[in-house]
Amino acid sequence: MRLKDLAEHLGLSQTTVSRALNGYPEVNEATRRRVADAADQLGYRPNASALRLATGRAGAIGLVLRGADELGPHMSEFLSGVGSYMAGQEIDMLVSTVGSHQEELAAYRRLAASQKVDAVILHSPTVSDERAELLTELKIPFVLHGRTNIGQPVAWLDIDNTSALERATSHLLDLGHRRIALLNGVKGRTFAEHREIGYRAALTTRGVAVDPALLSNSAFTDEIAFRLAQAMLELKPRPTAFLAGSMMTALGVFRAIRQAGLQLGTDVSMIAHDDVFPYLNADNMYPSMSTTRSSIRQAGTRIAELITQILAGKPQADVHELWPVELVLRESSGPAPRA
Repeated sequence: MRLKDLAEHLGLSQTTVSRALNGYPEVNEATRRRVADAADQLGYRPNASALRLATGRAGAIGLVLRGADELGPHMSEFLSGVGSYMAGQEIDMLVSTVGSHQEELAAYRRLAASQKVDAVILHSPTVSDERAELLTELKIPFVLHGRTNIGQPVAWLDIDNTSALERATSHLLDLGHRRIALLNGVKGRTFAEHREIGYRAALTTRGVAVDPALLSNSAFTDEIAFRLAQAMLELKPRPTAFLAGSMMTALGVFRAIRQAGLQLGTDVSMIAHDDVFPYLNADNMYPSMSTTRSSIRQAGTRIAELITQILAGKPQADVHELWPVELVLRESSGPAPRA
């Protein structure tokens, strides 16, 4: 069945039917429901080329990843959330990989010129993100997973990283810890900057000096975390607690603690950030892992929803969501060891 046939069956114009099927706000709800019901009953499926001609839309969203490092477990979980929602909306995902920052900017320019996508998801933003500035200039709708400060209103969804780290650090201070190490994300990424702000605020409030030797910035991998924690545990005095930026980081820290002959939860405490991986459950670790928790898959699903709202006419400047982060205390965080 063609769009023309469906329109004739309903006694509506092809433009009205097409707009109803694609969620345009100027089509009233009664008409939208009538068109959707008829399409289901008659088995209508829009032809991609015809849909693009009728609506001016590509029926796809874009995501550009920089290098193999970004194709890890965090991105897999995020894409699962985005993809499951978009599949239900019959919107495709166009994922590109590039090798450098300049190649990423060039990829966005190509997407704009080719009109292959209707919107873009921008991930891992920096404090002042050139990519967001470019997408604004190119007039490509986008939603940030995180925040940036480019002096223009942009759509974003983020978690409250500052509050999360302030609470986690304060909890460790309540337990008597003073040598608290932070294994943070890549320097310049907004989430890493916000986490460090929370960490520093908690220490400063208690009159505890920040020791640069206990601060690190890196990608979230088991091996990098192992080497960083190993070096920190050789310091005199050593840290008595760790804040791990991810569960992958926590695995590396745990390995370093064990190699040093120490016991997690008694000799050394740890709180990790848990993106809620289905295959790495903090409850099932031994000892169970204290965490700050927020599902990255749910964030992906919600960002996909927000993109469809923007494509339906919602102003990007009105799309701002800051999610609270839960602090879940388990066995890995205990009182500071006695000197």
